[in-house]
Amino acid sequence: MDIIITGFLLGGTYALIAMGLNLQYGMARIMNLANGEMLVAGGFAAFWFWTAAQVSPLLTVFVVAPVAFAANWLIYLVFLRPLVKRARSRGQLEVDSILTTFGLSFVSVGLMLAVFGGDYFSYSYLSFPVHILGDSYGANRVAAFASAVVICGALWLWLDRSRPGLTIRAIAVSPDSARLVGIDVRKMAALAFALGGAVTATGGALISTFLTLDASTGVMFTLKALIIVIMGGVGDVRGTIVAALALGILETFVATVIDPGLTLAAAYLLFVVILLVRPQGLFGRRSA
Repeated sequence: MDIIITGFLLGGTYALIAMGLNLQYGMARIMNLANGEMLVAGGFAAFWFWTAAQVSPLLTVFVVAPVAFAANWLIYLVFLRPLVKRARSRGQLEVDSILTTFGLSFVSVGLMLAVFGGDYFSYSYLSFPVHILGDSYGANRVAAFASAVVICGALWLWLDRSRPGLTIRAIAVSPDSARLVGIDVRKMAALAFALGGAVTATGGALISTFLTLDASTGVMFTLKALIIVIMGGVGDVRGTIVAALALGILETFVATVIDPGLTLAAAYLLFVVILLVRPQGLFGRRSA
């Protein structure tokens, strides 16, 4: 039971991290390899607000999210929209976006190193135990998980019930058909990309309450988010949540029962198995 609860707490934050990439890759079709750097930037912001003014990270997200949204919208307009305009196929857009965002990730790391330095950063927030079913867990992890549940639930409802959400899902399924019914595909793709960046930065602010970060750790979160998105099915919110929880439980089990050093290897092994057995992901559909 301890492994399951700890795994759910970890998987919930993974879901929030991967949800941002799912919006960018699954909806806007931009494979953003700089996604992890946006997460670290959100963590830096939460760290700065807490150490400078004792502002709770749970409140900092209301500043981080709109700033990250605007920054990602600008990134899309300046660096990615030209790629969308010239791409002759979805495959070409994915390749071009991989190369471009790979370069942007190095630029982001360089900027954060220049501004914040290369030291690891962490801070003490809600660092007291909470008892659940007889075991103790960090209150900061529980708070981050609860926040992730609220954000992921609200995002799922927005995508499933609201008109803008349905429009974004439409461009993810078939951009050409969406144009025929009057949908501005480029505008909605920019919205999905910016929203994904805001969700990722929010996740960074939340996980900074219990994880130690530095400017170069973003790549690790990018890889885990990519694993979760592909495992769950590109563009499927339910799949992202289920895959994130499964990965959190798996990593917790391996770290507790076998060896903490094998958690990343176990994650990649699960990823490979899913690709071999169900290449379209847990909730994805086979291509025609």
